[in-house]
Amino acid sequence: MSSPGILLFDYPRQAYFGRVVPKRKIYEHAAASTALKKLFVHQVDQIIWAFKLSPETLNISATKTVSEIQIFRIALKGPQLDQRVLQAIDRAIPFPILFELSYRGQTKLVAAYKRPHETDSTRWVLSLYFETDWQPEDAPRQPLPVALNLSVLYEQLLIPLVKAESAATGDQDAGPQSATTAAPHAKDATGRYAVNRPAPTLTLEQQIALAEAIAAKQKEIDRIHARLKREKQFNKRVAINTELREAKQQLARLQAGQPATSNR
Repeated sequence: MSSPGILLFDYPRQAYFGRVVPKRKIYEHAAASTALKKLFVHQVDQIIWAFKLSPETLNISATKTVSEIQIFRIALKGPQLDQRVLQAIDRAIPFPILFELSYRGQTKLVAAYKRPHETDSTRWVLSLYFETDWQPEDAPRQPLPVALNLSVLYEQLLIPLVKAESAATGDQDAGPQSATTAAPHAKDATGRYAVNRPAPTLTLEQQIALAEAIAAKQKEIDRIHARLKREKQFNKRVAINTELREAKQQLARLQAGQPATSNR
């Protein structure tokens, strides 16, 4: 998934680590298949463990779920990177990671929300990956957010990425007014005018779940579009169009932070 470009972060010098990570080390820890190794060979030029954000380097406390945050910089051989490569690195490194991808003077930020498994402390749970657009490597960087501990810092690093993703995904089907910019006096389901109220503040986990639901609904809409293009019978096309319209309405409700309940 790709969202509009946002500023990169300016990591403090004392957090610099700067170690090259051999691909074979990732293979060993991620139990890489032959196909995965080929992806690394064809798509990845170099992996650098660039920064360690920890109590020692930032002078803020660790928490049970976030003891360190790692920043990896990956030089690519082309503009595309299969997410299975990032998943393999995330599996190999037992800390939350933010990835900075670079290619021909451009860079982008990519990350998944990574948290320990609730019942198995040796496993990690990954959300889908969120990413910015490509931007110049020398683009201005913003300072790290102020945080009392590493869990809060991790959330503050991810939230702008997740919010931008949720706003961007599916905009092509949301019509001329996006879910967050609808007219302040839009008609409700009964035909009466109602004043839109600000959506409640969501936790990072809720924002992740919403973003994943939006992505899943967009994939469903794409599948329905494909079925519609293949179908030749008029009656079946009418039924598919009805299904497509309902799916788009559900997507709009998700983008507005509402449950995607069916109209039936």
